[in-house]
Amino acid sequence: MSGFVGVFDSGVGGISVLRSLVAELPHEEFHYFGDSANAPYGEKTEARVLELSQDIVERFVADGAKAIVIACNTATSAAAPTLRRIYPDLPIIGIEPALKPATEAPGHGRILVMATDITLRLDKYQELAATYGRDCEVISVPCPGLAGRIERGDLASADLREMIRGYVGSFAGTVGSVVLGCTHYPFVRRQIAEVLGGDVRFYDGGAGTARQLRHRLGECGLLADEVHAGSVSFASSEDTPDELALYREFFEMEL
Repeated sequence: MSGFVGVFDSGVGGISVLRSLVAELPHEEFHYFGDSANAPYGEKTEARVLELSQDIVERFVADGAKAIVIACNTATSAAAPTLRRIYPDLPIIGIEPALKPATEAPGHGRILVMATDITLRLDKYQELAATYGRDCEVISVPCPGLAGRIERGDLASADLREMIRGYVGSFAGTVGSVVLGCTHYPFVRRQIAEVLGGDVRFYDGGAGTARQLRHRLGECGLLADEVHAGSVSFASSEDTPDELALYREFFEMEL
């Protein structure tokens, strides 16, 4: 089936989701757009996130997108319902904090949810926490600035580790599971694990989003033919060679 899947985020974070999409659907053509000039979305108002998301999706549709993946928890909460009303015939798949699988896993212990402040405030997360957090202790931790710091790369640096320690260091040795509620955070999973110590399990929404995309494409008769090689292209509102090289670096990074 001709047409591409448009994937977007405020910057490099959604590339963690893109990796899951490509693994699940290797024959599809993916166009990734990172709005790095306006990153991070988690520190903007809901209205501004909606405005930015609408502009991106409008361009994707004009270019021939057959489906959209909102690879950003904040943008999913702020914009997905409106975008689905505007484009009722276009599959639009969002992402949400993976609280459900974390709470359903045996022996999960206390669950730490790391996310942006706006994601934790919006109704979508509050509904998830109310539904799946009844029988366990869910600790919501806003991490202002963390997504923006990850945007800059150099993930092995001491300042990034200290930033993470400042957010979750007090929970070291006391939590069994961590929900990564921002698509940037899987890129620093190892650093978070080192700060928390112990045998901590991590959950993010990338794989579930990829499965949902497969389901929706199949349902709509839009899956690419398996003889198709598939491809990935990158674009950014911060349109410089260095920024696009950073996107490729995150796409190929070992996690």
